[in-house]
Amino acid sequence: MQKYRRKTGTVYEQAVGYYLEQQGYEILVYNYRCRFGEIDLIGKDGEYLVFCEVKYRKNQRKGSPLDAVDKKKQQKIIQCAKYYLLEHQAWGIPCRFDVIGIDGSRLIHIENAFEC
Repeated sequence: MQKYRRKTGTVYEQAVGYYLEQQGYEILVYNYRCRFGEIDLIGKDGEYLVFCEVKYRKNQRKGSPLDAVDKKKQQKIIQCAKYYLLEHQAWGIPCRFDVIGIDGSRLIHIENAFEC
């Protein structure tokens, strides 16, 4: 089951990457992993370094994909982002956190969804 979910996640992360590129983003990293966890996509949008969380739900039975990015998940993403900035010596770059939810076939992109 876990392997299937990872494969599904990868498909939707790639689709979101393509969508973001069409919006003018430059995708830098897919599935950035560190000791604090994982960030689905890291990209550039103009001057901003953008850390993106992608959530997919086939339907609403388990709730909105956006609701899955709760405070605990946000804190994990923030820790990963801080580590990425440290690792790449990128402290001076303005950053933001976007959440992209896919609900069936509908894509919802929330820019600056939360702050650290």
